[in-house]
Amino acid sequence: MMLPRELIHDRISLSTKPTAKIHYTFAAAKDLQHHTPTLVVFLNGLMSDKTSWLPVMSGVIRGRPEGFPSLLAYDRYGQGLTEDRDPQDQGREGGYGHDVTDVVQDLNQLVMQIVHDKMDKNPAQLQLIFVANSIGCAIARLYAQSYPGSVTALLLLDPMMANSNFDWWPDPDSEGFDPKELPSDVTVQVLREQRAKFAAIFAPSVVNKEGLDRRNLANLLPYSDRPPLVGKGDRQPLLVMVEHDPERFAQESLQVGSMSDLRSTRQS
Repeated sequence: MMLPRELIHDRISLSTKPTAKIHYTFAAAKDLQHHTPTLVVFLNGLMSDKTSWLPVMSGVIRGRPEGFPSLLAYDRYGQGLTEDRDPQDQGREGGYGHDVTDVVQDLNQLVMQIVHDKMDKNPAQLQLIFVANSIGCAIARLYAQSYPGSVTALLLLDPMMANSNFDWWPDPDSEGFDPKELPSDVTVQVLREQRAKFAAIFAPSVVNKEGLDRRNLANLLPYSDRPPLVGKGDRQPLLVMVEHDPERFAQESLQVGSMSDLRSTRQS
């Protein structure tokens, strides 16, 4: 896909971590001089990098010839085109480096530098909008919680349950488990296999390429509905959540081999 020329790819060193560079993609706002300066930041999950947002950013640019806000996507340390590791991971337990609090602090520093260097704007006047997926949603939530009054809106796409250990499937070894309650085409053996596969991918203790330690995430965001987020002017930021289509998600999961063909059941 040919990308719009407005999308600029570059690397940046955070002033707080000058020994490492972050790869980012940025598009400066077009024909919005009389509007409040706005920056839309795209936050990806663990299993994708910023390239997953390039079609979206391209669509915004091409679909709004009358003008569009500034757009930013980036690869976190150790992810995608950001080859440098987080400098503060050195000396930490293998596979468990920085946590989401560190990611949020890095993101804030990145936003401040982009606003200053690329937008030439005052961060206090900025409208900051997050478009996030998966663990990116947890990052966006914790950012808004950590920097009250800074975020105008959040669009959370298929957000993860940050306060969960992802042990959602019935445990056949738990007291009171009744195999007769399983669907007719799901055996105890299939259930055991599914629990093991799911845990091997999503459990907070599983290490990842970028060295992001998720083991304390449930402590950082223990509730799904509080505390209330504070946006600009002491108002709550606009919050929109979009659920992944369950049928499409099942098909995609099977294609990447991350899930077995175990259908989830819902109470009507």
